[in-house]
Amino acid sequence: MDASRPAGSTLDPAAPVRQGERGSGNGDGDGGRARRQVRGLDGLRGLAALYVVLFHCWLYTFPGYPSSSAPAWLGGLMFGRLAVVFFLVLSGFSLAISPARHGWRSAGIGEFLRRRAWRILPPYWAALALSLLVSWFVVPASHFGPPTGATVLVYGLVAQDVVTAPTPNGAFWSIGVEAELYLLFPLLLFVRRRWGAVILAACVTIPVVAGGLTAPGATPVEGDNWLAPHLAPVFAAGVVGAGVVAASDRVRRLPWGWFAVLAALPVLALGVARGSVWTVNHYFWADLAIAPAMAMLLAAVATGKPAVLVRFLTARPVQGLGNFSYSLYLIHLPIVMAVIRRIAPHFVSPGLPTFWFTLAVGLPGSIIAAWLFSKVFEIPFKRNRSWKSIAELRVLGVSPSRWTSGRPG
Repeated sequence: MDASRPAGSTLDPAAPVRQGERGSGNGDGDGGRARRQVRGLDGLRGLAALYVVLFHCWLYTFPGYPSSSAPAWLGGLMFGRLAVVFFLVLSGFSLAISPARHGWRSAGIGEFLRRRAWRILPPYWAALALSLLVSWFVVPASHFGPPTGATVLVYGLVAQDVVTAPTPNGAFWSIGVEAELYLLFPLLLFVRRRWGAVILAACVTIPVVAGGLTAPGATPVEGDNWLAPHLAPVFAAGVVGAGVVAASDRVRRLPWGWFAVLAALPVLALGVARGSVWTVNHYFWADLAIAPAMAMLLAAVATGKPAVLVRFLTARPVQGLGNFSYSLYLIHLPIVMAVIRRIAPHFVSPGLPTFWFTLAVGLPGSIIAAWLFSKVFEIPFKRNRSWKSIAELRVLGVSPSRWTSGRPG
């Protein structure tokens, strides 16, 4: 198994969904405006993507994962997988905001999937091409060997969670998972509308928990793929959490932030106390245990509390990072690996010096490259609905950073 895959690469990440975009395809008349009022989600997405970059700087600097040789004080960087789980919870939450405000109704399955493909696939395919080039000519991305023709086919079809092939980018595992969860989303809306949040959570979670309990030692061993069934409950947790945007004032006034802290602390404390090996071997349960806390955090931010956190998340640097977090997630890993395995050995010794060198070179390099990448491959598809609108703006001489038709795409 590639250490960067189920161990912690998102969408995310997953393929992240920006608040204010019309990604859910539901209630499109005012759905974009409704989602734009949920301030702070972009900031959370940006911070999660940044954490995944830091995780990979740690992961590939210190060999032996999951028995990391890193100093103990860097143990807080071991939770890269949980950052990707957060992407999935946030994706379900963001997609469900507009349906929650419109009686949990969808504008149509076909339109929803078209808009998701338009938003997610162009930057993903561009990142796939970049990752293939880096993996072939600069630094390998997988212990399975260099990418092959099967890699191009499997990853080009976003089928990596179903079919195993040498990966060109360890972060791409979650994109395949999220693509499958998009297919499940309309069914989740139907169950939520017909039978309510409790039945939705039970229908998705109970079969997964039952399957986990029947595994040898009640600890399922994950492979390189077929992770979507296990992660469906975390996506559903986000869908359930989105109900707070249309809830009564009494529900919205609940201390969701404190609920999130109380729910998350035992999971994180246990992971730190037991170490990275135990945590990786128990990700199946950790994912399920942490998802409610993540959904409650999103509920807190959606209700504007705590105010100091929302102000931080909407500060310009954090908000800006969130605007291109999907690009950062997609392309950071080839850059980080090139720095660690091709550049750093010429300047510093292995271990902690390489880690600091990677933070100084690879981290800002990834951020700058992702920002430039997003200008061409992400922002135009985020802000426009079709090739026609992009072509019209190109003809008018509008720069890519301002490619918007006035209505989020």
